[in-house]
Amino acid sequence: MAESWANAMGADLHLDLPRGGGTGVRAALMRSLRDAVREGRLAPGTRLPSSRSLAVDLGIARNTVADAYGELVAEGWLTARQGSGTRVARRVVAPVPAPPRRPEAAARPLYDLTPGSPDVSSFPRSAWLSAARRALTAAPNEAFGYGRPGGRAELRRVLADYLARARGVRAAPERMVVCAGFPQALAVLGRVLRQAGHREVAVESYGLDIHWNVLRRAQLGTVPLPVDGRGAGVAKLDRLGGVRAALLTPAHQFPTGVSLDPDRRAAVVHWASRTGGLVLEDDYDGEFRYDRQPVGALQGLAPERVVYLGTASKSLAPGLRIAWMVVPDHLMDALLALKGTGEWQSGALDQLTLAEFMDSGAYDRHVRGMRLRYRRRRDQLVAALAERAPAVKVTGIAAGLHAVLELPPGTERSVVQGAAWQGLALHGLARYRHPDADQERRDAVVFAYGTPPDHAFSGAVEALCRVLP
Repeated sequence: MAESWANAMGADLHLDLPRGGGTGVRAALMRSLRDAVREGRLAPGTRLPSSRSLAVDLGIARNTVADAYGELVAEGWLTARQGSGTRVARRVVAPVPAPPRRPEAAARPLYDLTPGSPDVSSFPRSAWLSAARRALTAAPNEAFGYGRPGGRAELRRVLADYLARARGVRAAPERMVVCAGFPQALAVLGRVLRQAGHREVAVESYGLDIHWNVLRRAQLGTVPLPVDGRGAGVAKLDRLGGVRAALLTPAHQFPTGVSLDPDRRAAVVHWASRTGGLVLEDDYDGEFRYDRQPVGALQGLAPERVVYLGTASKSLAPGLRIAWMVVPDHLMDALLALKGTGEWQSGALDQLTLAEFMDSGAYDRHVRGMRLRYRRRRDQLVAALAERAPAVKVTGIAAGLHAVLELPPGTERSVVQGAAWQGLALHGLARYRHPDADQERRDAVVFAYGTPPDHAFSGAVEALCRVLP
């Protein structure tokens, strides 16, 4: 069968027809038209091209098309009226049976309280659209090409300025690499580390298995560091002789919410400098600090020993798929060579839009507004728990978009199950524990107060209070 395209009233229609002519072509045309109607590609009432036009498009005889139309009219698939042309009949067609669906694990929750996303209903659509229009208008022609592995120069320049001002990062545009989300950035880094001879990476004993799995796919093992009220226990690094890289969340440990103690910040930088090691700094929500000045980036202490990783996923929306790295000089060539292989490119137009959005001041305004909104939600949560569940201790609330609710020993599983019955998607702290962690277990749940939209937040807190001890 030869594939052909017919133009039906300006819209392309795919038809499978044999080469040549005669009865075989007419039968194939009828079958293709029936299939198009049956599958919904030709909706009821759609006007078909004239027999002359369709014959020219398909390269077949006009009489062949006219005969096919006539038979399909007789069968009831088409209608033909003077002055109205030939149209798809308005008839009920039994749909093609869909393949069986996998059973869903659970009904969609009423309230999603799992961390990892901001309130996406607050995405600044109008300001983003305005920035996109300005960016598209000003974009040079080469922006529509394949692009450079490091990302658009416009975005790297704006990011370098912003990170130096807001996060204390020592960045230059030439040392920035734009990626399609944090997992991609970590995957690229993981491959580069593996090429450089690394075999394992130290990680915090509480964190995201998504990130551990990214490193494993890069053929890197993960070794957990204990986490306490002062952050990751980086002293253990000296006892891990073969480990020369550590993935940390120093500003706001995920998910416990503590900041890395100043002495430990100095210690991990000293370890990296002394051993030639590398710290991968995940600054996933550094903009959202509520009770005091934000904790500056660790990278500012040792730019050649720390890779700084940031993302727009928490400040704007995960759907943008934009993240960035500030990379030491000795890693740049290997990173760019790997990104330049073609599978790691990021969309240029969204990069240009974000650059314009930040350069215009809209990004700062959005972050300030969301910081106030999230702080009000946090305060509402703390007040509700103090009144309704005074035995529950709330921790990790100085920053970020989630809180940890400490529970009596042995109650975490029952609270998570009770939350599901109330329509809450809620994770226990055990969900984030590294499988090889050897520190004492804690019973707690992680409540993402940043995720629900404003209109749903009070209901989510009320439902949570009903299941807490």
